[in-house]
Amino acid sequence: MSTVIKGLREALVLFVIAVVVIGVAVGVWVGVSGGEFTHRLGVAFMLVGALLGMTGDLTLSRIGMLPARSAFGLAPEREDGGGGRVLTGIGIFLFVSVPLIAVGVLLIT
Repeated sequence: MSTVIKGLREALVLFVIAVVVIGVAVGVWVGVSGGEFTHRLGVAFMLVGALLGMTGDLTLSRIGMLPARSAFGLAPEREDGGGGRVLTGIGIFLFVSVPLIAVGVLLIT
């Protein structure tokens, strides 16, 4: 199977998991405090999409280690294999975060 199909399948799985988790969290939020479900769902989609877009890979955690690694004369960490992941940070942004944000915008308007 090609890497493209594996990447798209991984993006679909991540998107579906995010939708389910967001739906449950917003359902609890509305159940506890009341309010409009659709508007809160849209806001949650946009927040989670932005959060995944910024932290979809390990770039932020690796930035904190740059001074320590350079003090010992080590090169920056490389992204090797990703533990079976196919999508990179760009792929997660394009195929998971952007659709989540787009759905959020459509739900709010």
